[in-house]
Amino acid sequence: MTTLTTAPKSRWAILAVILIADVLDLLDATITNIAAPTIARDLNGGEALIQWLGAGYALALGVLLVVGGRLGDKYGRRRLFLIGLTGFTVASVACGLAVNPESIIVARLLQGSFGALLIPQGFGILGSVFPREEIGKAFSAFGPTLGLSAVAGPILAGFLIDADLLGLGWRPMFLINILLGSAAIIAALRLLPPDDGDLAVSVDGVGSGLLGAAMLGLLYGLTDGSAHGWTAVSFLCMAVGLVFFALFCRRQVTAASPLIQPSLLKNRGFTSGLVLGLVFFAAVSGLLYVLSLFMQNALGYTPTQAALGLAPIAVGIVIASIAGYQLIAKLGRNLIFIGLLLTLAGTGWLLTLDPTTGGWVLALPVLLIGLGMGACFGTIYDVTIGDIEPTEAGSASGSLGAVQQLANGIGAAAVTTVYFHTAPAMTSSLLVVVAVVLVSCALVWLLPRNAQPQHH
Repeated sequence: MTTLTTAPKSRWAILAVILIADVLDLLDATITNIAAPTIARDLNGGEALIQWLGAGYALALGVLLVVGGRLGDKYGRRRLFLIGLTGFTVASVACGLAVNPESIIVARLLQGSFGALLIPQGFGILGSVFPREEIGKAFSAFGPTLGLSAVAGPILAGFLIDADLLGLGWRPMFLINILLGSAAIIAALRLLPPDDGDLAVSVDGVGSGLLGAAMLGLLYGLTDGSAHGWTAVSFLCMAVGLVFFALFCRRQVTAASPLIQPSLLKNRGFTSGLVLGLVFFAAVSGLLYVLSLFMQNALGYTPTQAALGLAPIAVGIVIASIAGYQLIAKLGRNLIFIGLLLTLAGTGWLLTLDPTTGGWVLALPVLLIGLGMGACFGTIYDVTIGDIEPTEAGSASGSLGAVQQLANGIGAAAVTTVYFHTAPAMTSSLLVVVAVVLVSCALVWLLPRNAQPQHH
């Protein structure tokens, strides 16, 4: 890929457009953390709808994300970005107008599908406009921004639900995307560089099908199991998903044009970061979901009170992300380890509290969890994608995004299963998170010792 000649001011404007699109996607991925109980009550959906609201979105996005990256390489990233953004905005309106559980789940699947066309184009576009020595700085903006967005979604949802704008209840959470999406489309049309793609790029249909089947089996099995109890169907779906994933991995070695470039899989930092990201994002996304459910169902919080209860996580992420950017050059992977220990300490602290405790007593451990998440978000991204080549950006971003969505689906399904089906619910859920974060601590030492020094 050749780097286009782009004025410095335009480069940062392009980065802003791509970050806004990613934030839009992640806000919509996470708003259902708070909104799910309200939507389920309003549409008479029950527990199954609570779990499918998040998992349906993650399923469509995860199944199609890597393919979306390759389609951008072939037909032009600008074109795919605009198609994805427009479709995402229209699907958001469909979510806001949904009249029953089936219609909102279909709309969420469409949102995720268009998100899969939109999200992978970002890194590739940045790789084409930023010179090599600045691309690390551009990429380092993603971790903290997306981490913060993951928490901002539920907070925004809480305020919008309780504000009950025009008597519409939860619907403005989705309808607001008419404004946000339209503004992003106009900015993208004006700012994104022309890009015709390369029709010679081959999109591996067999590999795409295998990966789609793998993601579908794993996520459907997890979500169905957590919603309806763990039957033979749930386990069979997951087993089939694992078989297809093994076939997909084999295909990456043998295909003439693999979806994930072999050079990426030989990059130890990238592969270790993928595994660590999968495990850690699953733990924290599940934790956020369960904290939200616990505050509303057990403590009787309104959506706004639950949003405020989660706000210390956002504060912690901001503080730790800023500090982490200053410290990563000195601490390298040790910074991730510190972040994991902070997450562990906050989760352990919650375990020691009376489950019916509310209010400010929860604020400090929740803040500690936020500090841990902030220290990990930016750092995992920096170590994982900091030393990839611009030509690998489309493949890398699709892979990372797919892993993060798969993690969100796994985390929400696994931890909510524990929450709904064990007693005491909150204690059991927190113990699962503690166990997963401990596994993450062991994985840290597989990462390279340091992030790439030229980025700082």
